[in-house]
Amino acid sequence: MSIYGNTVRVPTGSTMACAAVVVSGFLRSSVGAICTQAASLRLTPSALRHLTLASIMKSKKKTDHLERTANVVRREVVSAAKVCGAASESPSVKRLCLLVADKDFSFKAGQWIDFFIPGVSVVGGFSICSSPRLLEQERMIELAVKYTNHPPALWIHNQCTLDSEVAVRVGGEFFFDPEPSDVSRNLVLIAGGVGINPLLSILRHSADLHRERANKGSGYEIGTIKLFYSAKNTSELLFKKNILDLVNEFPEKIACSLHVTKQTTQISAELKPYITEGRITEKEIRDHISKETLFYICGPPPMTDFFSKQLENSHVPKEHICFEKWW
Repeated sequence: MSIYGNTVRVPTGSTMACAAVVVSGFLRSSVGAICTQAASLRLTPSALRHLTLASIMKSKKKTDHLERTANVVRREVVSAAKVCGAASESPSVKRLCLLVADKDFSFKAGQWIDFFIPGVSVVGGFSICSSPRLLEQERMIELAVKYTNHPPALWIHNQCTLDSEVAVRVGGEFFFDPEPSDVSRNLVLIAGGVGINPLLSILRHSADLHRERANKGSGYEIGTIKLFYSAKNTSELLFKKNILDLVNEFPEKIACSLHVTKQTTQISAELKPYITEGRITEKEIRDHISKETLFYICGPPPMTDFFSKQLENSHVPKEHICFEKWW
């Protein structure tokens, strides 16, 4: 593994076949008709090239995604995509499903996309929260975008509709993509707020790997997975049902500890066994340290800095600490 700026890159491995992934119900409602129109998604190469170059030229602010990630590895494929599902995941986060036309488009669990919107000069950068298997089976990816004044986020929350056409390109050096012969690893996933997105992709991919091994008797053998996830309150804990469904499906493999820091309402009975009021603590993480464990961290920069530093101080090898920062 090698370190690039604020992320740790896991070496590229071969893409693995995975078992089926459970797809959220809202995605199903409008997908059928749109899938039959996949051919209409294709933009001409010149149009895609113009969209990319124009966006790069107009993204001048230092906080813009393209400038922040200028030195990060990206795939060459820029693919047209069409919005095929949308729903509110929380009061501040909108969940989006995209149908991706290009068969050469692929990603590794944990990576993000450059998000090109016709008519919007600024390029978005959003982590994919679905499993690579969903793309393989149904040519779809999921995003969850928090409301901000950033033009791409504003467009998603205020203007995006079913059938809206965009273009996407995969990038990022934060991912989990083991080869079948790799040594089994435990995973500890530490998420803050919307930082759950790439970690949910990794969690879903890990579940797919476990299903594949259980069904075929071969493939990568995943170890245990523990998710620590913190948000202000339970309404801002994204993908609660998806996470708990995986915990219940694989109780011997997957566990979660959900933290809320500013809860003012009563916690529902189904969530209560998994909820801790207060921040994720150093001791909770330290209790999971072992030589077989990889740590993936994504959240606000102060949180990411704190846990990565604490893990280093606890003598976890740097190559076992993988983190992604979003500003």
